[in-house]
Amino acid sequence: MRIVYAMCIGFVMDMIFGDPCRNFHPIRILGRLIDRLEERFYHSFSRLGERIGRRIGGFCMAISVLFLTTVTLLCLRYMSYQLCFPAGVLFDGIIFFFCIAPKSLYRESMAVYHALRENGIADARYRLSWIVGRDTQALPEEGVIRAAVETVAENTSDGVTAPILYMALGGPILCMLYKAVNTMDSMVGYRNGKYRDFGSFAARLDDLVNFLPARLTAIFMMLGVWLLRLTEGNENYDAGNALRIYLRDRRKHASPNSAQTESVCAGALRVQLAGPALYFGKRVEKPFIGDDLRKIEMEDIKKANLMMLVTSFLVAAAAMEVRIVLCLK
Repeated sequence: MRIVYAMCIGFVMDMIFGDPCRNFHPIRILGRLIDRLEERFYHSFSRLGERIGRRIGGFCMAISVLFLTTVTLLCLRYMSYQLCFPAGVLFDGIIFFFCIAPKSLYRESMAVYHALRENGIADARYRLSWIVGRDTQALPEEGVIRAAVETVAENTSDGVTAPILYMALGGPILCMLYKAVNTMDSMVGYRNGKYRDFGSFAARLDDLVNFLPARLTAIFMMLGVWLLRLTEGNENYDAGNALRIYLRDRRKHASPNSAQTESVCAGALRVQLAGPALYFGKRVEKPFIGDDLRKIEMEDIKKANLMMLVTSFLVAAAAMEVRIVLCLK
């Protein structure tokens, strides 16, 4: 039951505080560690050839990050439980709190909504640049809204439900290892000249660890859409179309996982997501997800966030219930 208690603590802390943006945040510490190890390993095996050397260096960096994360958390967790049982549970809860970000995802995406509503397109583009990797300087209003909705849909899995599932499966250490993989992918998992080889292992590992969570999240998101449709009693959410678009478009992404939740969101809102985008000044052709049944609008950011929150609570409740039924500690 201690993991269930820790998950409850972490969820309450996130709902109250959100994700704290401080230098002592474990994810920021992971980022600095990855930077240091990248400097150490990027050219370490160049004598074996540029491509092979970078692949080996990227592998060594990833393994080093995972090893150091595991050892550090094992030591800290052992010391916290040596103090007393409540201290250990509190430690587990704090680690979980640092790994999930539903309130921050809501807050940052809604900042784009409020910027559009109150300050205009320039401020909305600036706010959006905080949460997406694409170029935002030239996006029209519709593009800004679409990017915000996509970010909420995709990060429902990466930023919320996947950490919940790994916490329920293996406790705070496995949960933080997932975030380490996710952070490595966000920093070096690019298909460009610098990271195509060095970041390939981190990118493939991220695809692997997100494979099951993305699909489970899509299923729970469709359940959430159905519940919202019953609750709302109007046309805000289309459960039937969510299933149809999911079955048709869930593979329309370079990543095997990203389109899983995006397709559900696009279908539920009856809008079109994805499509071509600019990254570092270069146009990247991506297929559209969903049908353009209506023009996307500002209120869709709110609707996507409500789907994210409902899905998060459903996944958390199911994960904790499984641990309780199986009588896991």
